[in-house]
Amino acid sequence: MYKNLFSVAMLTLLSRATGFVRDVMLAAVLGAGLNADAFVVAFRLPNHFRAIFGEGAFNAAYVPCYSQILSKHGPEAGRQFASQIFTLLLASQIVLLALAFLFMPQLIDLLAPGFRADPQKFALAITLTRITFPYLLFITLVTLQSGTLNALEHFNAAAFAPVLLNVVMILFLAVAFLFPSAGVAAAVGVTVSGVAQFLVTFWALHRIGLHERLVRDVWNADVKHFFVVLGPAVIGAAGVQLALFADTIIGSMLPTGGVSSIYYADRIYQLPIGVVGIAAGTVLLPEMSRRLAAGDEAGAYYAQNRTLALSAAIAAPCFVAFIMIPEIIMRGVFMHGAFTEHDALAAAAVLTAYGFGMIPIVLIRGAVASFQSVGDTRTPMLISLFAVGVNVALKVLLFRSFGAVGLAAATATGAWINLLLLMGLGSQRGLMRLDWVFGKSAAATSVASFALALFALAATWPVAEFCARLPRFQTEAELVLLLVSGAIVYGVVLGAGLFATGVQLRRKGGVIASQRRNNPELL
Repeated sequence: MYKNLFSVAMLTLLSRATGFVRDVMLAAVLGAGLNADAFVVAFRLPNHFRAIFGEGAFNAAYVPCYSQILSKHGPEAGRQFASQIFTLLLASQIVLLALAFLFMPQLIDLLAPGFRADPQKFALAITLTRITFPYLLFITLVTLQSGTLNALEHFNAAAFAPVLLNVVMILFLAVAFLFPSAGVAAAVGVTVSGVAQFLVTFWALHRIGLHERLVRDVWNADVKHFFVVLGPAVIGAAGVQLALFADTIIGSMLPTGGVSSIYYADRIYQLPIGVVGIAAGTVLLPEMSRRLAAGDEAGAYYAQNRTLALSAAIAAPCFVAFIMIPEIIMRGVFMHGAFTEHDALAAAAVLTAYGFGMIPIVLIRGAVASFQSVGDTRTPMLISLFAVGVNVALKVLLFRSFGAVGLAAATATGAWINLLLLMGLGSQRGLMRLDWVFGKSAAATSVASFALALFALAATWPVAEFCARLPRFQTEAELVLLLVSGAIVYGVVLGAGLFATGVQLRRKGGVIASQRRNNPELL
C-alpha cells in the first residue's frame, strides 16, 4: 500500500507543481481583477458539478461495488459493469451540457448573482463558462476510468491525468496572443485538457483489455445496487460543494478582486491537500475494502492508522507556513506582472484563515474511508451535510464584516466539525481504531510543528534583511530560504521525536515496522 501511496503522491505532487506554474501564469496574465474573477467562476462551475456527480461521490460508491464484482465474477463481469455505468454517465452528461448551454445566463445569475451588477463581467463569465463546461463531460468519464484503474491497483495513469490539465492550460496561456483574450485562451485550454485526460485513462484501460464499451443493456441488479449506494454519496458530496458554491455566490457580491483572492489562496492551500489527502484517500479506500472483504479487520485499521499518521506529519508544516508566513508565500509565488502587492496581501489574509482548516481537511479522506470501505455512504453524508450547514451559516454571518477572509474561516470551521464527528462516530461504532503508534506520531508531529513556528518567528526578519541586498528575485529568494531551512528544522525535530518514541513508518520484510508487535493494544 505504501508503494502505491508514494507513487500516487509523487504524481499528484507533479500535478500540483505544474498547477503552481499554471497559477503563476494566470496571476501574471490576468491579475486579480475583472478578467480573473470571470475566469475563476467559469473554471469553478464545471468543477463543482464534477465534484458532486464525479470523483468524490462516484469513487465512494463505485470502487467498493466494482471490487466486489471483480472478486466474485472476474474481470469480464467487471468490464460489463463499468461499460453500463460509462453508457449512463455519457448520456447524462450530454443532457446536462445541452441544458447548461441553453440556460447559461440563468446559471450565472444563480451561482454568481453579484456579477449582474457589472454587465461586462457578467457577459464575460457567460462566454468563458460556455467554453469550459464541456470539460465536465470528459472529466466525469475520466473519473469512472480512474476508479476502475484504482480498483485494479493501476494508479499511475489516473494520478497522471490531472497533470495534463495544467500542462495544456500553460501551453494555451503561452499562446494567449492568438486568442481574443487570455481568459478565452485559458478557458479553451481547460476543455482541451479534458479530452487529453480522457485519452490517457482510456488508453491505460485499453492496454489491459478492460476499456469500457457503449452497451444497450444498462440496468441490472449490480447497477441498481450501485445507484442505491451512490445516492447518499452524491448528497454528501453535494453538501461539500454547497459550501464551495456559497463561496462563489457570496464571493461574487464582494468588490472586484474578492473572488480572485479566494482562488489564489485556495490554490496554495490545495497543494498539500491534493498531494497528501487525496493520495491517501485514493489508495486507502480500495486497500481497506479489500482487507475487510477478506476478513482482515486488523490489517485494514492498521493501514488506516499509518496513513493518518503520515498524512498529519506531511500536512503539519504546511499549516505552520500558512499561519506564520502567508504574505511571503503570496508575494513570492504570485507577485508578478498584473498581480500587485495589494493583491498579494489580500490573498495572504485568506490563506491564513484557510490554514486553520489544513489538518482536518487532509485527514477527512482517511476518516471517511472507515465508513465507505464497509459500504456505508449514509453516515458520511449526514455528517457532511451538518458540517456544511454550519459552514454556510458562518459564511453568511461573516462575509459582510470580514469579506473573503470570513468565507475561508467558515470553511476551516466546517472542516473541523466534519473530521471530529467522523472520528467520534467511527470510533464509537468500531469502524476506526486509533492505536498507540498514531498517538505517538501525532505527539512528535505537534512538537516538530511548534519548533517550526518558533523558527519562522525568529528567522523571518534576518532572512528578509539578507534577501533585500540581492539585485533581483528578493521575494522569491526569501520564500525559498525560509521553506528549505524550515523543512530541515521540521524534519530533524520530527525524526528525533519519532526515534525517541520508537515509531517507524516504513516496511520491513513486508510488514510495517512501527512497533506493532510491542504495542498491540488499541486506544
